[in-house]
Amino acid sequence: MTADEGVAGKNFFGGWFDMIADYATLKKGGFMRQVQRDNFSMRLAVVGGNLTAGQLTVIAGIAAKYGCGRVHLTSRQGVEIPFIKLGDIDAVKSELERGGVSVGVCGPRVRTVTACQGADVCPSGCVPTYALAEEISRRYFGRELPHKFKFGVAGCRNNCLKAEENDLGVKGGMSVEWAESDCALCGVCVKVCREGAISMDDGAIKLDALKCNRCGRCVKSCPTGAWKGEPGYLLSFGGMFGNNIAQGREITPIIHDRDALFRAADAALDFFAANAKPGERFRPAIERAGWDAFKTHVAAALYA
Repeated sequence: MTADEGVAGKNFFGGWFDMIADYATLKKGGFMRQVQRDNFSMRLAVVGGNLTAGQLTVIAGIAAKYGCGRVHLTSRQGVEIPFIKLGDIDAVKSELERGGVSVGVCGPRVRTVTACQGADVCPSGCVPTYALAEEISRRYFGRELPHKFKFGVAGCRNNCLKAEENDLGVKGGMSVEWAESDCALCGVCVKVCREGAISMDDGAIKLDALKCNRCGRCVKSCPTGAWKGEPGYLLSFGGMFGNNIAQGREITPIIHDRDALFRAADAALDFFAANAKPGERFRPAIERAGWDAFKTHVAAALYA
């Protein structure tokens, strides 16, 4: 090989490595390479599936001006604008920012938080979901980790959002109590309880705590207010969906304190960061380190 050939080879491979590094940076910032050369599908940051009418107008304008005139709605409540040209990326980011729209993230970090509409809108909801999703996003969105990490917030046990598919899922629930003095013994609660946890015998209502799934239907349906409910959060850990599928596990009792919820979330993320190998998802990391070790770690934070 001549000196000139060596320089040419060095320049070729140097340019190739630069291209890879640039692509990695773009992907980290929410720009995913398409099969069409120099075209990218741009992922936007959408918290809890909520966008204002103004933001939708901005997104539509960007899609018409810089894309192909359409957007893609992802399975995780996200919005992607395909066919953004490499040379337009800086202009697109600037126009989005002026319109109050943020670009999302990809790769090994905390992703966009998903949520159903929760108690603010849905009659079945036990807890407000959007405010919680926003707080989760403020605390964790974009945090670097060994692999991607997903949060999902469901407002009740109907679980429309499928919380257990997430690395950390949150579901609304209720701890319930029966006040005999307020009860008309109408039997509505017995009929609405899908778990068979409530029965009526000898003029008294009985609750089987082992069968109760904390859905709160008894509280919502009672015409006299005899059922009292305290809203709370049911957490599941280690869920994932994709090439490998696993259902998240509930390892803590219902949590009524918001600060305690975030102590548990902090503990989960810290455990993941400390125990996972590079490129390893949260669930395999837990299983390799041991569920008992993970439970101990979360409990120590939860009851600190």
